[in-house]
Amino acid sequence: MISNFALAGWGSYRPQRRLSSLDLDKEQGFTPGWTERQFGIAVRHVANGDETTSVMAAIAAREALSQAGWGEKRPDVIIGGCGVMEQPIPSTAALVQHHLGLGSSGVPSFDVNQTCLSFVTALDIAAMGIACGRWKRVLLFASDIASAGLNPNDPKTRAIFGDGAAALAIEASDDQQQGLYGSASATYGAHHGLAQLRAGGTRLRLEEGFEALKAGAYFKMDAFGIFKASAKTLPGVIDKALKQANITRDELNCVVCHQASAPGVEHVRRLFAPRSERVINIFATTGNQIAASIPTVLAHALTTGAVKRGDYLLLLGTAAGISASAMVLRV
Repeated sequence: MISNFALAGWGSYRPQRRLSSLDLDKEQGFTPGWTERQFGIAVRHVANGDETTSVMAAIAAREALSQAGWGEKRPDVIIGGCGVMEQPIPSTAALVQHHLGLGSSGVPSFDVNQTCLSFVTALDIAAMGIACGRWKRVLLFASDIASAGLNPNDPKTRAIFGDGAAALAIEASDDQQQGLYGSASATYGAHHGLAQLRAGGTRLRLEEGFEALKAGAYFKMDAFGIFKASAKTLPGVIDKALKQANITRDELNCVVCHQASAPGVEHVRRLFAPRSERVINIFATTGNQIAASIPTVLAHALTTGAVKRGDYLLLLGTAAGISASAMVLRV
């Protein structure tokens, strides 16, 4: 085992506004049912103006903290793992800390980013912190508003993305069977151009003009290129994480994967055939929630009992970069 900890509490949040594929069909002049048939999604949630990234994250975090039962015990650290931050400065974690009423607490709060894999990376860092004795209680969150960067004239990206947030409270455990058993990650920067959001950092500047900033604020991707590159990276990280955990694929009880797209989830299901039912698939009702995707699926699996005490669980996903990660946990 790499790190010994328990999943003490979890929570998730979906924005109040529901956008169905039929709504998109109507908006874009398509035949009713076209979007769902084409992309395998029935409904997704879209954040309103007051449902900011940090507000959604704080709601999910409160649920996780309540379930953890820490009471007056504060987390030792708050780690944000969003695919896209609320604003460049300060960190989204600082904003969430404030919304939780901990703005004067001094609890260390920071963000990590690996786009769609940001939450998995945050969990890896949390596990290392617990293993070395730095932290006993860690609050993690991921929250993303994909709709903020979608081009209204691009039916494909508008179709598959959804907004949402999820959080996880983990704590050092006396149960020597619980925790992180294996972790593997790989990045292939040669594919960096397959998925990009160019505005919001230092690449595009005010002097380049409004139109340049507007164009850079829309997410662009090569869907087939991403699928092809991502598919090649998954087997290697899966095998490496399982080897480190000293278990086989057959011993896995549940697979929580990034809900990148309907074909993406189906590809993961094929990787775990003939017991494909172990792969949780809620894409049709959430869409791709960027970094919030994996913890949202995890919260769903824990709440519904798809993952039970003593189970081996695999967190699995890919991200822009192109990156891939696999993580074996025992609950």
